[in-house]
This record gives sequence, C-alpha cells and structure tokens, in this order.
Amino acid sequence: MKLEIRDLTVGIGSSTILEQVDLGVEEKEFLILLGPSGCGKSTLLKTIAGINTVKNGVIRLDGETINDMPPHKRGTVIVFQDMRLFPNMTVSENVAYPLKIKGIRKAERRTKAAEFLSYVQLDGFDDRRISSLSGGQMQRVALARALAAEPRLLLLDEPFSSLDENLRDDMRSLVKDLHERFGMTTIMVTHDRDEAFSMADRIALMFNGRIVQTGEPADVYENPADEHVRKYFGKWHKPE
Repeated sequence: MKLEIRDLTVGIGSSTILEQVDLGVEEKEFLILLGPSGCGKSTLLKTIAGINTVKNGVIRLDGETINDMPPHKRGTVIVFQDMRLFPNMTVSENVAYPLKIKGIRKAERRTKAAEFLSYVQLDGFDDRRISSLSGGQMQRVALARALAAEPRLLLLDEPFSSLDENLRDDMRSLVKDLHERFGMTTIMVTHDRDEAFSMADRIALMFNGRIVQTGEPADVYENPADEHVRKYFGKWHKPE
C-alpha cells in the first residue's frame, strides 16, 4: 500500500489545522509522524483514515484518490491512544469484531481471533473480560483487532503513551515485529523522539500543521532543514 498526499489542507470550523501538507509513504514502510503536541499529527492520521474532511488537496492510496471514500472502504485501520475496545465483549469477541462485520461464521471467527491473539502474545486470553486486563494487555488486544481487519495501511495514534517505560519498550518491539511479519505499510504518531528514532524507517517532522522535513532518522537529526528543526532536537541525543 503506497500513500501519496499532495497539498493537503484540513480545517475544523474556522481554524486551519493542516496546511499544504505533502507526504509520500512507500509500500511496507514504517513512517513516524514526529513533532510537538498540537502540531497536527493526529489530525493528519485521522484524515488519512477518513475521519476528517479534506478542504483542499488530494490523498491517494496505490494511485486511487480516496478523498471522498468512506473510512470502511479505504483498507486503513487506526488504533487510538485510548484503544476504544468494547467493554461488553470478551477479548476474543473484540478481536473477532472485524471478522463479524465481514460475515464470517462464529466458529471461524473464534479460531482466527485466537490466532491473532497468539501473534500479540495473549494465548489463552480469549474469554477474559476487557475490564480484567492491564493497560499493556488492552493495547495488545487493540493491535490484534487491527490485524484481524487485514489493513493495507495501519495507523497508530500514540499507542504507547499511557504505558510505563518497560511496557513501552516491549510494545515497540512487538509492533515492529508485527509490521515486518505482516508486511503492512505503517504510520505511527508520537512526540517521543527516542521512540521515533528507534522504530522508524523514515521520520516526517511536523510543526504548526505542516511537514517541514522528511528523511531517515539519522539524516533528519544530523542535517536539520532549518533552525526550528535544530532547536527541536536541542540537547537531545539520538539513540545509538
């Protein structure tokens, strides 16, 4: 799944949130949208998913313009920071929900849900209630549900921000492993520079509703496009 965004402008009410955004993401690439809180990263992710309306510009997936395509037909799946699991369903039922929408029979849904739970290291959690899970376990269920939808483009909106540092490290490794196993094009939002530099194939750095620089992590760090980028990294040092 190749993504192309050209001259994208998005507003909410009278406010312009994204202005003339250009971005390309190659098939099977892991791209991270990095930047300070409020710079428009999550708005861009939601616009790609079809949640926000495009004011100007174009979004293409594999060459097809999707500006007016409903979210469920785009082949994109977004995992939010708050995960949005269904509290009245078991773990298995949550994971199987995209399969239910597709009309797959109950027995097959349960089998497939167990398979996806094994991918996120939650074997045997099928019949547990969501309320009984830790934050890290809920995040894994949300990932398993996203995988069950068989997305062409996986969108992750600060998925680890509510986890402690040890769990964050585990989830970073898991997400990278799943990205490689399933060969998905993946875009993740974060404001954590360590996270971005340890996970991304490329980084798109955002300020004030615009993408100001894209490139491999080391190149963005070592060759900042302007003084604003230089100041953003400041005294921070990239991971070795």
